Amino acid sequence: MFELRETAGPGSPVTSDDDLIARADQLNATVSRAHRELFALLREIDRREAWRADGAQSLAQWVSIRYGISNWKAERWVGAAEALESLPLVARAFTSGELGIDKVVELTRFATPETEADLISWAYERASGAIKRRGDLERRRERQETLSAERERSLSWWYSDDGTRFGLEAELPADQGAVVAKALGHLADSIPLTPGSDHPYPADARRADALVMLCSGSISSDPDQDRATVVVHTKLETLPGAPGAPGAPGAPGAPNGEVEDGPVITPETVQRLACDSRLQVVTEDAVGNPLRLGRLTRTPSAAMVRALRHRDRECRFPGCGRRRFTAAHHVRWWSRGGRTDLENLVLLCGFHHRLVHEGGWKLRLDPDMTVRWSRPNGVRYRAGPAPPSG
Repeated sequence: MFELRETAGPGSPVTSDDDLIARADQLNATVSRAHRELFALLREIDRREAWRADGAQSLAQWVSIRYGISNWKAERWVGAAEALESLPLVARAFTSGELGIDKVVELTRFATPETEADLISWAYERASGAIKRRGDLERRRERQETLSAERERSLSWWYSDDGTRFGLEAELPADQGAVVAKALGHLADSIPLTPGSDHPYPADARRADALVMLCSGSISSDPDQDRATVVVHTKLETLPGAPGAPGAPGAPGAPNGEVEDGPVITPETVQRLACDSRLQVVTEDAVGNPLRLGRLTRTPSAAMVRALRHRDRECRFPGCGRRRFTAAHHVRWWSRGGRTDLENLVLLCGFHHRLVHEGGWKLRLDPDMTVRWSRPNGVRYRAGPAPPSG
């Protein structure tokens, strides 16, 4: 265990707080002088190209490998070492410990011999993050950096081994990433609470829901039906209302389905997807022979959707109010023979659509177009306080 050396004489009390701080300041100055000397040595190593003997591709890579720091930090160190040769005042403040290594590394990105005196005074009062931010703003990015970020952009996805998770990873240029973050953040903030809950889902979960909503909206608006159709294979008895079906959603014995080129999904998810637009359900017998292809023509026409949006205006779950990313839902499910008529359609957002299929909630559309919602236990749901008794 590391032990502190006492600065007081024999028999004196334990080192005081002031002594401890003075000792820390002294060590900080020593570390700063060592860092300044290290940077000077890095310049000489670079001039001699001594790093080549160790199989590195550049001085920055050599520094990263030899001293176990990130490539990003190594590049900053090398850049600062070069810049300090023409910035004597910054170098002096670095050597004395007045400016720590993080501030110096950021300051040397944009300081000049003409501006360094004023910048040192300014940097004393600023956090290193603020200095970095100014460096980002003042330093002109090389065109090659922008092109490299564009070339190296990527997005990949995969399913977990058990088929229950979908992983997504992306790397984008910073400006494009800001657009994605803004869109997902704004949409996630507007996702309603789960009925009966006083707290929203965690931010990560809400952003995940927002991503699905954006993609669902894109698929539903694609004019090419074949390109935008998701195909699900399932057994005949999974769809309620079909011959031999177990009956209500989630009834025991209903087999799972399988997304073409994708994962296995639950019967409840199959039934929701069968209600969504741009999906074709291929029903199969016990050994996998296709029995029939689900109808694709059940999608409401554009004129019908316009009429539905004019009538409903927004998601028909009480108090939801969402207008974007809503879709027509068949009150009597299309998979059970429900007709694609206005009298059998309501607007639902993706969140409340899942609430019906995976959550077990039910809804009914009265002749006067009033939508009555019931919880999974059959109790009618009313938004807000219950009506007074008596």
